[in-house]
Amino acid sequence: MKFVVIGGGGFLGKALCMRLIGDGHAVASISRGRYVELENAGVKCYRADICEDLSPIGQAFEDANAVFHTASKVEMWGDYDEFFKVNVCGTRNIIKACQKFKVPKLIYTSSPSVIADGTNLRGVDESYPYPKRFEAHYPATKAQAEREVLQANSESLYTAALRPHMIWGPGDTHLTATVLERARAGRLMRVGGGKNIVDFSFIDDCVQAHIDATGALDRNSASRGRAYFVSQGEPVSLWGWIDEVLERNGLPRIKRSLPYGLAKVLACGCEAVAKLRSGSALPLLTRFLVFEMATDHYFDISAAKRELGYAPRWTMAAAMDRTFPRSNSAL
Repeated sequence: MKFVVIGGGGFLGKALCMRLIGDGHAVASISRGRYVELENAGVKCYRADICEDLSPIGQAFEDANAVFHTASKVEMWGDYDEFFKVNVCGTRNIIKACQKFKVPKLIYTSSPSVIADGTNLRGVDESYPYPKRFEAHYPATKAQAEREVLQANSESLYTAALRPHMIWGPGDTHLTATVLERARAGRLMRVGGGKNIVDFSFIDDCVQAHIDATGALDRNSASRGRAYFVSQGEPVSLWGWIDEVLERNGLPRIKRSLPYGLAKVLACGCEAVAKLRSGSALPLLTRFLVFEMATDHYFDISAAKRELGYAPRWTMAAAMDRTFPRSNSAL
């Protein structure tokens, strides 16, 4: 079988490419940069910008059994037009390419942030609505892209959206890398009471969920045109998890904290200052970041289990040992 991975150079995209190649499939990757590791593994790599017409690399889509769209602009701050260009217009171009080259299945990597509304999200399922107002451009544009992918579902193109929460694991260049970078720079501070519970998605199980979705779209009509939460199904303390990541990398646990109410006020001020500055200055805090760090956000994954056949194989403890073995912890 042949699969196309949009964003093969990213953490999830690369892991998905390597898994599919390992399973004996033909794999094409579409990214803006060059990734020698993928080329050496046998992935057919195409360099292209999804914000532009993808017809010139139509051969990447020809005879593909499914497309995995994992690429997006993932940042807490920035110009709305840039988020819209990548997350919405880029997704539209991918949908058009799938339709033009008769790809039968499209699996979109969305995010639980598409329903973030500033409140605690405790075990909610996919019936929870999109908010009327978003606190950041990233969830706003991801939500629009998700809706358009699901609306594109048809008899000739089956679509589904997966909402993995906080993907991490060996090779993570985003979540754990950011935690460690901020801690080493002395810029990591607990926000809120430190007792908030959240979901995580271990990379191996996240990849498996995407593969499960391709099979489900063929055999189960109920899965088509739907979004699914994906995680380990094992909510844990966010700050307890962060402390363990720090400890396993030879760093002290977090001692400083900032009350939630004060953090929200400071975030508003930081955003106001950033807007007044020229260039792309990043605020130290944003309202969306404060929400993510201080509230509960874990989700009901029973629909993914029931309709996609998804079954997490890794416990959070085993995933931590796999990612940061104690014998390799920094001294």
